[in-house]
Amino acid sequence: MTSIVIPAHNEARVLGRLLDSLLADPSGGETDIVVVCNGCTDDTARIAAERGPRVRVVEIPVPSKHAALRAGDDHARGFPRIYVDADVVITGADVRALTGPLDDDASGILATAPERQLPLAACAWPVRAYYRVWQRLPAVREGLFGRGVIAVSKAGYARIAALPPLMADDLAASLAFAPEERLVVGAARVVVHPPRTWPDLVRRRIRAAVSTAQVERHREPREVSARTSRADLLAVVREEPRLLAGVVVFVATAVVARWRARKAIGAEDFGTWLRDESSRQN
Repeated sequence: MTSIVIPAHNEARVLGRLLDSLLADPSGGETDIVVVCNGCTDDTARIAAERGPRVRVVEIPVPSKHAALRAGDDHARGFPRIYVDADVVITGADVRALTGPLDDDASGILATAPERQLPLAACAWPVRAYYRVWQRLPAVREGLFGRGVIAVSKAGYARIAALPPLMADDLAASLAFAPEERLVVGAARVVVHPPRTWPDLVRRRIRAAVSTAQVERHREPREVSARTSRADLLAVVREEPRLLAGVVVFVATAVVARWRARKAIGAEDFGTWLRDESSRQN
């Protein structure tokens, strides 16, 4: 049985669309869905419970994604196991596409993730420009992070279960697998809602800068990083010169975010979660 673990902290505005998408699958009877409401003060638990017996609701008092993931593991019934952020949208068919490569031990694939769909139409132009560049970066195309969904086999679960509690759990999980052990499945799609405004984008990038710094403190200096290099950006411009303005926006956003992240990194504040609310608008 495939288990889906959904950590949710005050996600009443968006959780329903994810659950409805998963439950619309007529073959979903073999899927175990666990929603872990962590430190919620809104109607997240009620919304999940209203979806019926196919959704099991677990409530914990601590607003912690790491604690929610571990609580979800304690209640999940099977493998492969899929971790899904509450603010994305994925279908049951996409879930099955993710689990396919994990069923073949001979493939050596321990973790999978879907291709991203970023609806940018409602976003401000700097946000659109930023993501048009971001999506073309090698680490972003090949890594499992930034998708809101990671699926693992039982052996893959053993790998990530040993990780320390980190803010960038998806980045840490992606880096825990060698390139030949992970796979972005082209037949699977997830809708990831980006921030709509540039200030909200900066908030997200501050969080990314802080969480990346935390991940790197737990890794050896020689180990692979997911940071963007100057060479990566130059390659984007060489391949698509029309994206030069987007690269300027990308660099400006990164500089501002890293500057504002310095205080948190220096204080080792890896617990403050800067949340973007604009992406949760209907």
